[in-house]
Amino acid sequence: MCLIAFAIGAVPGHPLLIASNRDEHLARPTLPLHAWQLDNGTPVVAGRDQHAGGTWLGVTPQGRVAMLTNVREAGVLNAPQSRGELVTGWLQGTQGWGDFALGVDAGQYSGFNLVLGDLVRGEWAWITNRRPAQGDTQALEALGSVVGRPLAAGVYGLSNAALDTPWPKTQQLKQALWSVVDRSSSTLAADWRKPLLAALLDRQQAAADALPSTGAPRVWEQALSSPFVDYAERHYGTRSSLLVCASADEVQMEEWTHERTAPLDETSTSSRWPLAHSTYRRMCISMCGMPASSNGSPLTV
Repeated sequence: MCLIAFAIGAVPGHPLLIASNRDEHLARPTLPLHAWQLDNGTPVVAGRDQHAGGTWLGVTPQGRVAMLTNVREAGVLNAPQSRGELVTGWLQGTQGWGDFALGVDAGQYSGFNLVLGDLVRGEWAWITNRRPAQGDTQALEALGSVVGRPLAAGVYGLSNAALDTPWPKTQQLKQALWSVVDRSSSTLAADWRKPLLAALLDRQQAAADALPSTGAPRVWEQALSSPFVDYAERHYGTRSSLLVCASADEVQMEEWTHERTAPLDETSTSSRWPLAHSTYRRMCISMCGMPASSNGSPLTV
């Protein structure tokens, strides 16, 4: 995942809301949202990276949740292990987040942000192997080779920098989620998806003077600054959008997979992801049973 906003314990009856986009190279083989089993037999609902076998966001019927983003770093060689295995490691485990963090060898992975949750225990945390360069880091705990902290109830945003780093697209998606929370003081607003989808599908790039500085070329920073990334020149972009809504006894997950309408062409920059051709999937996960799925037409925005 490259853009996530999530609300923990902010809406009565709904301990978790997530809105997220996954950005990835277009040629990287990927399976969409579906039910599958982890190495130890734990059932999970998630998309799946067919290259390395892991995932970027998943939920289990036992209430375990994990979300991953990369940390954008220029000129840093890839580490040997896939970051997606951190997500599956948490999902198939039973330990608390602190013990899990102590078992992570930070040097084996390129820069990552990992949000860990347990809907049954009501526990949430963020861990990373890149200490934030700015802001208040006093609350971070050293946990072996990573740092992290527990997360209280609230609304959070995450892209390719530390948790709640105020990149324009992160702020935009957080504000959309806040609008849902503010209108849901007693029950979740009936149209809660609409502002979140509008924010996730926004292709408007940030102003030049608002771009982050991560060491990447400025043209890259510009292209990656919109919530919905469409960087055809690099054969890279938003591959899918996901909404998650948890209640007391189930988790609903809705995914829009954004397909190109033409094969990759090294000389063309005109192919895009028309949303009319996006594939919609919905999974409903019982906290005491296996998930059921349904496909249908995308919601209109």
